[in-house]
Amino acid sequence: MENKATDDKIVNISGQYVDIYRELIYPAEILVNRGKIIALRKLEAAPSQFILPGLIDAHIHIESSLLIPSEFARLAVLHGTVATVSDPHEIANVCGMDGVNYMIENGESVNFKFYFGAPSCVPATGFETAGASIGPAEIKQLLGDDRIKYLAEMMNWPGVLKHDNEVMEKIMLAKEAGKPVDGHAPGLTGDLAKAYIEAGISTDHECVSLDEATHKIKLGMKIAIREGSAAKNFDTLIDLMDTYPGSLMFCSDDKHPDSLLEGHIDQLVSRAIKRGKKLFDVLRAACINPIQHYGLDVGTLREGDPADFIVVDDLTDFKVKQTYINGVLVADNGKTLISSQKTDRINRFHTELITENSLRVNSAGDQIRVIVAEDGQLVTRQEWAFLPNPDGLLASCVEKDILKIAVTNRYETATPAIGFIRNFGLKKGAIASSVAHDSHNIIAVGTNDAAIMQAVNAIIRERGGLSLFDGETCTVLPLPVAGLMNTEDAFSTAAKYTELDHKSKVVLGSTLKSPYMTLSFMALLVIPSLKLSDKGLFDGSSFKFVSLHKGLN
Repeated sequence: MENKATDDKIVNISGQYVDIYRELIYPAEILVNRGKIIALRKLEAAPSQFILPGLIDAHIHIESSLLIPSEFARLAVLHGTVATVSDPHEIANVCGMDGVNYMIENGESVNFKFYFGAPSCVPATGFETAGASIGPAEIKQLLGDDRIKYLAEMMNWPGVLKHDNEVMEKIMLAKEAGKPVDGHAPGLTGDLAKAYIEAGISTDHECVSLDEATHKIKLGMKIAIREGSAAKNFDTLIDLMDTYPGSLMFCSDDKHPDSLLEGHIDQLVSRAIKRGKKLFDVLRAACINPIQHYGLDVGTLREGDPADFIVVDDLTDFKVKQTYINGVLVADNGKTLISSQKTDRINRFHTELITENSLRVNSAGDQIRVIVAEDGQLVTRQEWAFLPNPDGLLASCVEKDILKIAVTNRYETATPAIGFIRNFGLKKGAIASSVAHDSHNIIAVGTNDAAIMQAVNAIIRERGGLSLFDGETCTVLPLPVAGLMNTEDAFSTAAKYTELDHKSKVVLGSTLKSPYMTLSFMALLVIPSLKLSDKGLFDGSSFKFVSLHKGLN
């Protein structure tokens, strides 16, 4: 394991020391030995580079990077990230406890600080088919492990408000273990938010308005400002920094490899500073607040601390020159120094190829319910529309940008669930993915049934992946680990994903910024309002299934 500096060599780094606690910047020399900061010496002069604590992503699903943890680390350190608060919810919904253990063990194979939580909602709901279940007994086992730092996001807010026995038992177990409980309650305000928070929920990363976030902070919550590949809430929420800097953290939640290649929490720090936010408030959110909230063993650049720190050129653009973890240089001038690790593969995939016939939907002659995807958001809207129905069958209508969307059960052979969606903008072909929050069945959207079939079957043959069918050929990025992650070099995976993303826009015509990331959330039932599971159309506001046809409601 590439973990700690173990020799007696003393390493010294000099520059402008950024003391976040005392809000001072002065020339200094830092001495490091055996992974710890053994001395901090003030100097008369030092190089112009700045030395400050490493950055922390306060809420992320590593699986959404399409990279196993060891490969994720290789990219993250380039941007000064030294630690993540990681919810293994995605792989847990596929592989259960085996999946959680896989993430921990693979993460420990490299010099990076992954802090995993005990996934609280496996399965996420009873309205979809998942691959595993994690109940109170498993939660107790996980929380008893010192490597598990918190109870991961409690998506089942209706269960909290209704005092569901199993939900409340999981929260109680976290309290008994002295570990915080992460939240997930988009749009919840007023007395409902108060009751949710009073149950013991301490954070939320799902706020989509300043008023909602302010309300939750006043009730005692910490807010993680999210900027991922699909959900982007930074611009809406960053002004919270003016009033509530002690209650804020930064997170990405879900970040695809192409985005991670470009930047991470460093981008949010730079953007906040350029927006005129106070430097030390921003750095507390990025470096200190997560440590204090979750009890992380991450250094904050004081004597005796683990030597987890970064060196940057300036405090505006925030370009990271070097990253150190446990006293070891892990990134140097744009080059990762973490090596790729060999790993086993873990998966759960049991379904047969689908047919065009299985995608057909009879028309009832009425308007149909249409999911309206929102670019840059996880929430959707609902519209009613008439669609062409040749031969009495409902079909995609490219002219209206209303396309067929299908979710196919990956755990057993079953007829796909069908809906219709607006705003993907495809002009031909189809795209599909086995990354489909939260149960990760196969989700596809396309301009015709034949294209959807091709895209879905390409994923079934690979037992997981992202695919694109352009009308003639199918391109696939395999995801052999749980149908969620690739085991290849991070840079190679990022390049292949970039190619798919580019084709989905340039060749197929998608108008979304991140078509695959948006697609992956169209099966996320716990985010309102209209989504599609492998069992049918689901209204996330009322938490019940609804009919496709208006006349059948």
